[in-house]
Amino acid sequence: MNATEIRQKFLDFQVKKGHTIVAPAPLVLEDDPTTLFTGSGMQPLLRFLLGEPHPAGTRLTDSQPCLRLQDIEDVGDPRHTTVFEMLGNWSLGDYFKEEQIRNYFEFLTKEIGLDPEKIFVTCFIGNKKYGIPRDDEAARIWQQVFKEAGIDAKIAEIDTAEHGDKRGIKPGERIFFYNDKENWWSRGGGCDSTPIGDPCGPDSEVFYDFGEDKQDVEKYGQSHPASDGARFMEIGNQVFMQYRRLEDGSFQELEQKNVDFGGGLERLCAAAMGSFDVFQTSLMKPIIEKLETLSGKSYDNDTDEMRIIADHLRGAYLLSAQGLIPSNKAQGYALRRLIRRAILKALDLGIAQDFLRETIVPIAAEYQSLPDSILTHRADALAVLEKEERAFRQTLSKGLKELEKLSHRKQTLDGADLFKLQDTYGFPFEISVEEIYRQGIKLSRDYKAEFDAALNEQRERSKTASKGMFKGGLEDHGEQTVKYHTACHLLLAALQKHISPEIGQKGSNITSERVRFDFNVDHKLTPDELKTVEAQVNEWIAADLPVSFAEYDKAYARDVLKAHGQFWDKYPDQLKVYTIGSADAPVSREVCGGPHVEHTGVLGRFKIVKEESSSAGVRRIKAVLE
Repeated sequence: MNATEIRQKFLDFQVKKGHTIVAPAPLVLEDDPTTLFTGSGMQPLLRFLLGEPHPAGTRLTDSQPCLRLQDIEDVGDPRHTTVFEMLGNWSLGDYFKEEQIRNYFEFLTKEIGLDPEKIFVTCFIGNKKYGIPRDDEAARIWQQVFKEAGIDAKIAEIDTAEHGDKRGIKPGERIFFYNDKENWWSRGGGCDSTPIGDPCGPDSEVFYDFGEDKQDVEKYGQSHPASDGARFMEIGNQVFMQYRRLEDGSFQELEQKNVDFGGGLERLCAAAMGSFDVFQTSLMKPIIEKLETLSGKSYDNDTDEMRIIADHLRGAYLLSAQGLIPSNKAQGYALRRLIRRAILKALDLGIAQDFLRETIVPIAAEYQSLPDSILTHRADALAVLEKEERAFRQTLSKGLKELEKLSHRKQTLDGADLFKLQDTYGFPFEISVEEIYRQGIKLSRDYKAEFDAALNEQRERSKTASKGMFKGGLEDHGEQTVKYHTACHLLLAALQKHISPEIGQKGSNITSERVRFDFNVDHKLTPDELKTVEAQVNEWIAADLPVSFAEYDKAYARDVLKAHGQFWDKYPDQLKVYTIGSADAPVSREVCGGPHVEHTGVLGRFKIVKEESSSAGVRRIKAVLE
């Protein structure tokens, strides 16, 4: 069963259950400044889930193309993609857990023929801090549904999200309870970070079991539904919006409860064909086959490169077909990045000729069923992509010629030569290194340090004429320093979210080369804590969150906005507040004089290089942007 058939079966099934099909939204939402792209099926329907009546009624369904750049570095494994299609259905105060769980199980087993023995599910374990009970209701419904299918589904009694790598699965267990990291939905994340006033609630996720032999135990530990590894793949998430967070931080049951379901089409296709590799489904395989023909190489031997190209060009086509043009700002920069990454991987495959024209054909065919109201510029998409390809290939061509000249003049190239190629000719550092090794050119042992030294020297030359320390610990107001200043806000927010909400800034020193940040905490951060904080900052960077500011009365900023500040008694009556993320669910909101970048996606990769003591009760983190 191919993707087109599964998509249609899902929509037909939901219509049979009383749902109305609604049109998918564009990837770029004009009325949502909080995000670059539509990243989930529910995003375009958020205001209806918040209470606004939908003109199509209380039962809705659709198939929504989505794009999430935060997963871009994970593309290359069997299941991560930046582009995916989300099959969704919603109940706006209509049915709830019983009907949703039964309907989805029926769709999986009866409509697309999945073996019920290979289906595992998870539920919310509850939160004692907020008095939210374990979702025994959902677990009981699942247990009954499995029983009717002839399966005795045992319930795991402990939180395997914390212990699963050692505990694994005991015989007969099929229903697992996890904490709010895995099985709680809100726009802010877990229970602690749920925004005031937002609907939220437990969710029940559905997983397909590809077999115990697919689990790399040495690398990932014992398998369980939410574990890493290739054994289990999530194929659906049912969110039960049954609570609202109050001003005092507690949770209250909603009178009108909603259901928000989303299931990735690519993953459902993989489960239907019994393959844990989504790139072998009908959505991707024609692209892979085209790449094999163009390169003369096989998918089995050059898997990562072909997966990245297939994924990135799907996103590039959808964006350009909706009228987006490559540029160096916001969504246009994201499109340019997808195209150029695909071209670089094509070079790795030895595809030197223009390859987009032929590669885009199977992608365009797959999305032929999307309406013209969404793909408004599909006729122009290929021309836009080819223009960008030609421009980037010219840049690469110039760089290769200059590399050749350098290699003729010098027996051994060094990092300063590589910096010149990048700075003057736009020839990326990584490609220079690859070409040098490919051509057998000698390269100095310390080329990376030499490259960094040349880069730092240029930064020193480009600093502003101002010397000394600016307010807020900034060495200057140059571009790179401003990036570090914004990253400093993200670092504080990550520490408050994952280490302690009581953490505050105790000092900072920000240059164009690094950030040094002091904060109050009662212990030395563990390697796992540092890894979690670093990953959170990079997740927010990848999400390309907007950065904005406004001036407020001090009392309003402190008491209503709950902005973070250290010296309220010293602040003026009118002050500036910087917000990172959406206005109603910000990642960071701080009193600050600036300056900052306009969106987090330009920051690069955040890396913690050192954590040490600063003084009694104060720790210090040093970090860089790569």
